[in-house]
This record gives sequence, C-alpha cells and structure tokens, in this order.
Amino acid sequence: MTIPSLRDVPDSFDSARLTIRCPRAGEGPLLHDAVVASLDALREFPASLPWALAEPSVETSEQFCREGRAHYLMRSMMPMLLFLKDGGALVGAGSLHAFDWAVPKCEIGYWAHSAFTGRGLVTEAVQAITELAFDTLGMRRIEALPDAGNTASWRVCERAGYALEGTRRNDRITPDGSLRDSRVYARIR
Repeated sequence: MTIPSLRDVPDSFDSARLTIRCPRAGEGPLLHDAVVASLDALREFPASLPWALAEPSVETSEQFCREGRAHYLMRSMMPMLLFLKDGGALVGAGSLHAFDWAVPKCEIGYWAHSAFTGRGLVTEAVQAITELAFDTLGMRRIEALPDAGNTASWRVCERAGYALEGTRRNDRITPDGSLRDSRVYARIR
C-alpha cells in the first residue's frame, strides 16, 4: 500500500457544472456566509450534522479551511468546497473521511447551500468525488450514512448510484436524547 500522504491527488477537479476543491486559506468568510444561509436546513438533522449546532463564526470557518487543507494533504480527511464554474458561487461542501487504507474504503459526506438545492448540484458533486475516490485514491468501497429522515440526502445517494444496504437502528443521538436511524448506502469498485 502506498503511504496515503504520498498519493498524488489534485487539489481541484471539475464536473460538468462545478469546480470541486480543497479549502484554501482566506475562504473562511465565504464558507461562513454559506453555512449561515443554510443553518435552518443543516440543523434539522443534529445527530448527523452536530457541527451545525455551534454558533458559526468567520474565525471557526477560517480554521476549518486551513486545517481542512492540512488534512486533505495528509489524506486523513479530505474536505472539499463546491463552486459553480459559472460565476464561482459556493454551493456546498463534500468530504471523504473515515479512511481505512487497509481495505481501502472511506465514507462520503456532503451538504448544500440552501440557495442551491434542487438543481442536482450535490448529486453531481457526489458522483465526481466518488470517481476521484475510486480512480485516484484506489478505494474499493465508499459508504454514505445519511439520517433515515433526511430524504433529500439519501436520494442524492440513490441518484449517484449508491445501493441501500440497510438501516442502522438507533445509530445516532440528538442533543435532546432522541435516537436516530442511519441508512447505509455504498458503492463498491
């Protein structure tokens, strides 16, 4: 197995309508604005998006961008920002994480800026990130674990070619103590 940090992975790649890339220093304000605009939607699923419960600040968003870049380079976690090619608007984020390089396998996650939902942009991003994971990182399995109640999220999985393998009952807990189920989707090479 190649040492993960020595794998050549582009910092940026394109899909039909998007430029998908590793966060950069200085992008905290842009990310902060997208998160703030989307907080109501993100906070609907606190068990799967606990980071959205914290009060966002430009400083924490900048910290995410800088630390995310370091994680991306080390291949320990690979956060990515999704930008429209036409106009450059930030439409959301995705990530590859929970790597098990012995298999190799990982998880994929994503969220959309509320102003850009319903256009197929996140599905397009998930498909492109999945291709990167298979073709460049050599993954054999990629999992997505959306909240069972998050229909929009699990429909992205289905449109992106992920198969439903089952449901993890009482898999997560919300801050108020409610248990939530996770749907298990996967694509294999």
